Amino acid sequence: MDATTSTLVVIETYDNPMRAEIAKSILESAGIFCTLNDEYISVIYSTGAFPMRLMVRSEDAESALQLLRTENY
Repeated sequence: MDATTSTLVVIETYDNPMRAEIAKSILESAGIFCTLNDEYISVIYSTGAFPMRLMVRSEDAESALQLLRTENY
């Protein structure tokens, strides 16, 4: 299954754009497809109003969460 036909699920939310981008980079470097949702709207509005959502394919969710925990993210 590729990223265009897989179901995406939210595995984490971030109020800090820098932390969100670092988490995304960690996953991408491990070969896990991911995307940030609400990436731009969260920067426009006050902190916490619209947190960024880190999304991965449903079949990658468990390994992505485990990797982020390992990296303390």
